[in-house]
Amino acid sequence: MTKSLFPGFDGLMSLSRREGVDVRPTLLRVLTDLYVQTRVHSDDEQRQFVELATRLIDQVDDATRAAVKAKLAIYPQTPVPVLQKLGLVAAQEGRRVPLAREIPAPAPAPSPVRAPTEAEQRMAANMAMQPKDAAEIHDMFFRAGPSERALILHNLAQTPLKAAPRIPTVRAKRAIQILEMAAIAGDVENFALELGDSLILPSRVAAQIVDDPGGEALAVAARALDMPSPNFQRILLFFKPAIGTSVNEVYRLSRLYDRLSDRSALVLLAAWRGSTLAVTRAKYQSALHDGERQRARAGANQTRPGVQPGSSPTVRTGTGGSSER
Repeated sequence: MTKSLFPGFDGLMSLSRREGVDVRPTLLRVLTDLYVQTRVHSDDEQRQFVELATRLIDQVDDATRAAVKAKLAIYPQTPVPVLQKLGLVAAQEGRRVPLAREIPAPAPAPSPVRAPTEAEQRMAANMAMQPKDAAEIHDMFFRAGPSERALILHNLAQTPLKAAPRIPTVRAKRAIQILEMAAIAGDVENFALELGDSLILPSRVAAQIVDDPGGEALAVAARALDMPSPNFQRILLFFKPAIGTSVNEVYRLSRLYDRLSDRSALVLLAAWRGSTLAVTRAKYQSALHDGERQRARAGANQTRPGVQPGSSPTVRTGTGGSSER
C-alpha cells in the first residue's frame, strides 16, 4: 500500500468544505515544506505531491501562492507539472522563468510613544489580580475538559479582571518565528523556553502549556502573541502529532482559535503569571509559620533564673526571720 505524503488530507479538505474552516493555505505550505526537506523522492511521493499541490495552488490566496512559489523555484527537484502550474516553466532547459519582483512590504505602523519595559510588564502583570484568584483560575482551566475550557475562555472576556498588557509587536513577531521553527524541528525544549520568555512566564507554567494534551492552552498562548491562524495551524500539525493527525481535533482547535478573543487570552495570561506568585507566597508563609512555632517552643522551654540580674541574694542571719543585705 502506498504511503501517503500527508495522511488525512482528503478528510481535512472535505471537513473544511463542510464546516467552513479553510485549511487549504496551511495544507499547501505544509506539503511544500515536507517536500523540499528531502532531496530525493520516490515516484509515488512525486505523484502524490503533483496531485495534491496542483489541486491546491488555484484554491489558495496570493500570499500563500507566492510563498510556495518562492520555495519551489529554488528547489532542484520540483516536478514539471507544478512548475507549469506556478508559471515557472523553463524557457530553455536548465533555466526557469525569473520570479516577479517581490511585493513591497507595507509601511510599518507608527510605533507607540514608548513600549513598556519587561520589568514594567512583570509588575503590571503581578498586580493585575489577587494571587489567590489567579491560582484558582489557573487550576480551574487546566483541570477542565475541552467544552469547559471553551466556556471558561468565553466567560473571561466578560470579567472585570484586569488583563495582562499586550506583548510588544516586534517581540511577538520574533517569538512567532522562533516558535514555528522549533515546532517544525520538534524541539520541545527551545519551544518551551521561547514561549516562557516571550510571554514572561516561569518555566513551570510554560512547560505545563507545552505538555497540555488538549491544545487549548497552546491556543491561548498563541493568541496572546497575536499569532496568525495559519501559523498556529502549522504548529499544531508539526508540534502536536496526536492533534495534527486527527481531523476533528485540528478543526476543533482551529475554530476555537478563530473565536478566541484577545482579552480572554490576556486575562488568562495574567492568571498564569499571578499563579506563580501565589505558589511562592504559600511556600514562604509555610516556612515562616514553622520558624515562629519553633521559636515559641524554644522560649517555653527556657527556665526562669532564680535571681534577677542586678540584684543581690538575700542572706539570713538569725532565727527571727530577719535578714541582712
